[in-house]
Amino acid sequence: MAFSKAAASAVAVGLAAFAPLTQAMQPSAAFPVPAPMRPLQWGDINFLHTTDTHGWHGGHLQESQYSADWGDYVSFAEHLRRHADNEGVDLLLVDTGDRVEGNGLYDGSQPKGQYTYDIFKEQHMDIICTGNHELYQADTAEREHEQTVPNFRGKYLASNLDYIEPATGELQAMSPQRYRAFQTKNRKINVVAFGFLFDFTGNANNTVVQPVRQTVREPWFQQAIRDEPAELFVVIGHVGVRMAELQVIYEAIREQNPDTPIAIFGGHAHVRDAVRFDDKAFAIASGRYFETIGWMSVSSVQEPKTTFRRRYIDNNLLGLYYHSGLNASTFPTEHGLNVSALITDARADLQLDSRFGCAPKNYWMQRRPHTSPDSVYTLLRDRVLPEAIVRPDRAHVPRLVLTNTGAIRFDIFKGAFTRDTTFIVSPFVNLIYFIPDVPYALAKQVLGILNRQDRILAEKTGDVSLDWRELNVPEQYAMKGRRHAAAVDEDGADRQKLLGGEESYPRLVAGYTTWDDAGTDGDDAIHSPLPFHPVPNCIQAEAAFPAEGEPETVDLVFFDFVGKFVLQALAIAGHDSTADSSKHYTETDTETYLEGKFTDYFNGWIKENWGQHC
Repeated sequence: MAFSKAAASAVAVGLAAFAPLTQAMQPSAAFPVPAPMRPLQWGDINFLHTTDTHGWHGGHLQESQYSADWGDYVSFAEHLRRHADNEGVDLLLVDTGDRVEGNGLYDGSQPKGQYTYDIFKEQHMDIICTGNHELYQADTAEREHEQTVPNFRGKYLASNLDYIEPATGELQAMSPQRYRAFQTKNRKINVVAFGFLFDFTGNANNTVVQPVRQTVREPWFQQAIRDEPAELFVVIGHVGVRMAELQVIYEAIREQNPDTPIAIFGGHAHVRDAVRFDDKAFAIASGRYFETIGWMSVSSVQEPKTTFRRRYIDNNLLGLYYHSGLNASTFPTEHGLNVSALITDARADLQLDSRFGCAPKNYWMQRRPHTSPDSVYTLLRDRVLPEAIVRPDRAHVPRLVLTNTGAIRFDIFKGAFTRDTTFIVSPFVNLIYFIPDVPYALAKQVLGILNRQDRILAEKTGDVSLDWRELNVPEQYAMKGRRHAAAVDEDGADRQKLLGGEESYPRLVAGYTTWDDAGTDGDDAIHSPLPFHPVPNCIQAEAAFPAEGEPETVDLVFFDFVGKFVLQALAIAGHDSTADSSKHYTETDTETYLEGKFTDYFNGWIKENWGQHC
């Protein structure tokens, strides 16, 4: 099942008429670049999947391969839904959370999300759940309950998430639906769907996350998997597809339904990935930041042999034209254009293009070693942290300034560093605290302790409430034990062999080259691989140190998110110390080092150190 031959040639010719593109994606977005394409493979029931969009509904304005916006996705879904109806098959749209925090379109307004809730709801969704970022702050969780849940009434599933009503203190499900049982429009397939969150413990006190292993023993869950007439189970979750929670859900369903197909959609890990649980159970994860639109098709759902196929769609207009069989003139829909215009107006109202300075070059998170001059972490360690994070009345006091690498969420590209860039690079509040006058012999051990393996740290501290993985970037822990879905070692030793050999495509754009349980043909656009370098949990800057020797004491400066980990590291260092008088540090020892957020000082540093002429 495919679209017309026009689709097959659309990307090959490069769509010479670029001018109409500005009618769809954002006016300041980079033009998409053609790439060799793999088509979508349709089945009886088909899914489009988004996850971890983090407010990037305006698209990637500086990255041509991901520059389509949410309005373009609305148009794309309309075309594919019409095609499904014409062919007598089904298309469902799912989203697995983390729609907030990470882009100026969400973070730049007061209250946050003033525009994005309305933008996101313009896409028709069939199944949706929450992510952990919707739950960190009480006001964010409240907006999720008061806006997103009613926006997707009957489609929002909260299998293991409860909300505490502020007026009554009553504990209730985040959404009235723990699960959803329905029959598809065209093939009349009986579906039973669930929506989970991983065993998250960092949520605000107006929400309760029930551990997955406990949830699957609940009477309502057991009734759903035993008594509902399911021909297909659909599990969506803000859970990495290789995390233990999905295995628990899979085993619970399989115990009662040994042969029923299970389609699983995960998130949280910020990678493209697919996992085959068995011949009739298949999971995909669909990337991050609206770079990716995931695709899964399921064929022969009601037959003994079920087939699952997946595709990871680059979010750019040329690819969307290709898969829909349309072009720049025929692709935009009225609804999609209206959504794109809504995004344009919101960006203007929020002044997201206002400039702090001009980055002199690219600074990468993981495309270069974290010690490289081209690393964003080197920029922070050598310049920003020691120069910008200074308390005037203690400027002369030697200090160590710590941050976790996960505080940075995106690369800095050469050119304009704008208000939008601030939220993209570091969307978190990141208040600045310190412990004054810590013995240097103790303080200098903290970084090394924080950068130990998370398993070792957990065993050492015995504190199960601390998830040491939170210090690092999400992608890194998703990669452990497998070849990564986004990138490869820079020396080329792990370069994926492209179809026909890379020499067949001499000018490939760098991008995702996914290796998953289904093989190496998942990406719709064929790319040259990106380099990848792991980063530590934390980095540290030194400032105001004596020219010779070591200071006796230092101010230990850190962001509030890292505070609980720093206290644990000091406890470990003190426990391992030979000195009997090692102090036990607690929260009462921490003080505010500087008023305001880290990004306020970062932006100030940029104004002083980077020019205004890009």
